[in-house]
Amino acid sequence: MTKRDLSGLSRRDFLRISKHFGISSTVLALSAMTGVVTAPRLARAVESTWEKRFSNEPRHTLRFGAAGFNAQNLLIERNGILEFVRDIESRTDGEIRVEFIGDNQICGQLDCVSRTIEGIVDMFAASTQNSAGGAPYLNVLDFAYMFPTRASQYYFLYHPESNRILREPLERMHGLKFLFTHAELRGIMLGNAWRDRELVTSVTDLAGTSNRVTGTQLGRIAMELMNLNPRPIAWEETLDGLRQGLIDGAETWASAVAYANMAPVVSQCVDLRFFCGTEHTAMSADVFDALGGELQDAVMESSYLAQVSAQFANEAALVNTVGFSDPMQEGTIFHEHGVRNAFLTPEALREAEEMCSPEFQPGPWEQWRERINGWAGGGIDTYEITHAVAREIPADMLVENVEPRRWWRS
Repeated sequence: MTKRDLSGLSRRDFLRISKHFGISSTVLALSAMTGVVTAPRLARAVESTWEKRFSNEPRHTLRFGAAGFNAQNLLIERNGILEFVRDIESRTDGEIRVEFIGDNQICGQLDCVSRTIEGIVDMFAASTQNSAGGAPYLNVLDFAYMFPTRASQYYFLYHPESNRILREPLERMHGLKFLFTHAELRGIMLGNAWRDRELVTSVTDLAGTSNRVTGTQLGRIAMELMNLNPRPIAWEETLDGLRQGLIDGAETWASAVAYANMAPVVSQCVDLRFFCGTEHTAMSADVFDALGGELQDAVMESSYLAQVSAQFANEAALVNTVGFSDPMQEGTIFHEHGVRNAFLTPEALREAEEMCSPEFQPGPWEQWRERINGWAGGGIDTYEITHAVAREIPADMLVENVEPRRWWRS
């Protein structure tokens, strides 16, 4: 597929066109373009998109707070956002129109969740880990080594048990409807001080380092048990922290490094896989309930399409765009910036798992485990059930072989 080249488009051109036609139409049009993008080409594409989107008067206009995402970086981390927007508008013949507000213009990674709960926006996209500060039940996904692979994450997300374990309690506690998400597993992204050092082969190589942690409380437990000294730093400040050497590394996932332009200051991508990296989209449950049955069905079907898109497109982007593979493809973001992938052996991953997972170190997790189970209700053990579901598939199953299912149907 031909890559998009924005060298022929100035920021002033983009702002002028988006001011005339609106940011949503501009982003949607730009995201579908390939080759060299010039102002005249973009204007024609946006006009066509605008005419299609505004051919009917909407019954509902939804404000989508998309944190720092835009048409360009969504080609790197393929989390299904724009696919959802296009499909829901088309599927409902314009009865639902989405006002896409990215680039941190209305909310960022840490506060999109609270702004949705408060009704400032109707839906949002951000990582579940950053959102856990405002919606603590999202910690349910963050027990260390609960998911062994990305395939196991997608398998759980499609599984009917994801309703009982994740979606229904989240809606009951925080008034949020979990729609879809991309899925990666978090590792440690080391800064420039590690550029000339040997490739990391064990978590013990990182003992004593200082590393950024997200808003998730459970991620900090795992990092403390692995002697990784978690330091809470906002996502927007992580790049400067790595650049200035204020931290040795950051816990995040591969495509996040690439889309956030962190690759120039990251030397090693250590594939520790110790808990979820899930860039999810959720909406206000009150807004969903107000749509009525037919439009609610449309939202769910568009969410399903976006989930399938994220499953397959992000796996391809990890290899072809990010460079998260062995061997690494030339021309990828990691290749261009000299980021080395440190893929740990099964034995090294097991070593880390035994250091920090609830299965082997139950004590430090007991308080949070009891708290989350209480929130879930029904006397269930969320960790135990999710851990078991994640292992219903073979450990070596490829992501593309996980069968998509409509999770809300039995």
